[in-house]
Amino acid sequence: MAEYNGSSIEILEGLEPVRKRPGMYIGSTGSRGLHHLIWEILDNAIDEHLAGYCTEIDLILNQDGSVTIKDNGRGIPVDKHPIKKISTERIIFTVLHAGGKFNNNTYKVSGGLHGVGASVVNALSKRMEVEVYRDGKIYKDLYLNGGIPQVELVNGELLPVGECDINYTGTKVTFLPDDEIFETVEFKPEIIKKRLKEIAFLNKNLVIHYKDLIRNEFIDFKEEKGIIGFVEYLNKNYSTLHDNVIYITGKKSDIEVEVAFQYTTEFSEQIASFCNNINTIEGGTHVSGFKTALTRIMNQYARDLGVLKEKDENFDGKDIRNGLTAVISIKHPNPQYEGQTKTKLGNSEVKNVVEDILSIELQRYFDRNVEELKTILDNAMKSYKVRKAEEKVKNNILSKTSMLEVNSKLASCISKNPNETELILVEGDSAGGSAKQGRDRRIQAILPLRGKVLNVEKNNLSKVLANKEIVSIINALGCGIGDDFDISKLKYSKIIIMTDADVDGSHIRTLLLTFFYRYMPDLILEGKIYKAIPPLYKVVYETKGRKRETKYLYSDLELNKFKKENPKILTIQRYKGLGEMNPEQLWETTLNPETRLLAQITIEDAIEADEITNALMGNQAQLRREFIQEEANNAEILI
Repeated sequence: MAEYNGSSIEILEGLEPVRKRPGMYIGSTGSRGLHHLIWEILDNAIDEHLAGYCTEIDLILNQDGSVTIKDNGRGIPVDKHPIKKISTERIIFTVLHAGGKFNNNTYKVSGGLHGVGASVVNALSKRMEVEVYRDGKIYKDLYLNGGIPQVELVNGELLPVGECDINYTGTKVTFLPDDEIFETVEFKPEIIKKRLKEIAFLNKNLVIHYKDLIRNEFIDFKEEKGIIGFVEYLNKNYSTLHDNVIYITGKKSDIEVEVAFQYTTEFSEQIASFCNNINTIEGGTHVSGFKTALTRIMNQYARDLGVLKEKDENFDGKDIRNGLTAVISIKHPNPQYEGQTKTKLGNSEVKNVVEDILSIELQRYFDRNVEELKTILDNAMKSYKVRKAEEKVKNNILSKTSMLEVNSKLASCISKNPNETELILVEGDSAGGSAKQGRDRRIQAILPLRGKVLNVEKNNLSKVLANKEIVSIINALGCGIGDDFDISKLKYSKIIIMTDADVDGSHIRTLLLTFFYRYMPDLILEGKIYKAIPPLYKVVYETKGRKRETKYLYSDLELNKFKKENPKILTIQRYKGLGEMNPEQLWETTLNPETRLLAQITIEDAIEADEITNALMGNQAQLRREFIQEEANNAEILI
């Protein structure tokens, strides 16, 4: 072993750490990380808008694969920094944790968290060009191959290259991602356009010009109704209980609050929450404040109007939010986030601020709109009655006796430590039998599933809980369901869905994920759900030394590549299903933590996830048809 001393410690200077470990800064080097580069530069322009200076943003997809983002804000400072003694622009684009977001006098509200955006994008680009318009002058800077400056500073200053109108200010950034770092450098227009539409809803005075020079597509995003239009957009495929979107706004303790909501006939709720334009998909204190205020006020009105009698118990929060579509957007000078994905707002003071503003403004609104109030209360009463009926069914089905019956198929593991154990949901008794024999009995529990589980998107809770396969999963996990869900009681660190690598297997996995998303969403948000990736082929081949070897391949692409590189192939076996593997093969390929392939299930966009789940798994065939037609060209074949 090499000696461990001072020479063992590698010092990465400048932007080197970003290129060395890009995942630490942008999450991944796949498509998600690639698009994150756009969001970082775009956030800087939006922060100028939030500060009251920027009214227009251009986002251009150039023919060479680069992206240009231009704003008419104040323009990045180019003067000499008082400490570093070089142009401030150069510092912003080459020094990590340098930016105006650390100074509340520069940005009262900012979407960015760490002040690393511009420099990280520079580090991960082959080329970056920066143009600044300030004080009637034009400044240009150029960086190549991960942020190496190409323009020489004169006495530490960036010299102007031209002149512009004295009243015109702004910043223009063009960057070309480094194809040696990213798995793909092709930006997807649909992902960008959806994000721009969302930004336009959240910033109703902002105009965003989208220009795709590759496909000759030009769109102006401007939403004059703001989050009122956002709610209308989310409800476009649903029947609503009342015509008007209820809109509340207020400010307290430098925290600005905007809430818009409307009720539909759907038996579910959808709450989209944002802080400084960041989508807080896990919610947080602003959502808690909204729920608390709405529940208290609606119960108060239900008593006053006689909807609830003296003997009746109060409506539950879920009763009141049944059918609700809401958008909550706050602006906070110093947001603090928590949770694994950093998308849950944690500022404790926000709950009281949101609650106080809503408590006053909602009463003002409903005092003037009594008919809407009665409609919402009637809807809450219907939900209340359904909930009571379902609770009886739930208590009956999830009883101790039922638990013994439905969990007879569960092969438990020896360890009871939830930090190391896994529950593997296996398609079919045949594969389940092999999995039980081939598993690591100490940490792996196996639950075989017969047939396809119920599509929970098309059925109410009573029917969901009448499905034995679903009840088996609920009891095996031990963390409850719906309102009773408590992730701290989860018995396993991983829930692995192991289905055949065919259409039926994909369908079963989709049905299971729909169940988890609707009734146990925290399991996905906290990164507990995985899908196993079994091999498609077993190849026996002869090496140059005439030795027989076996290799497992996971796609047709891998097989074709292997054929070209290894001409002496003796046999190729295609697995039609997991049941064709014996216990040893199943362990080696799919169960062994050291060699298996797992894909973690994540939710990047809660709003889009909700729309897609409803479209593909719900009762409206027309929505499914429209989605397939619109997204056919964007489909990808995944292993």
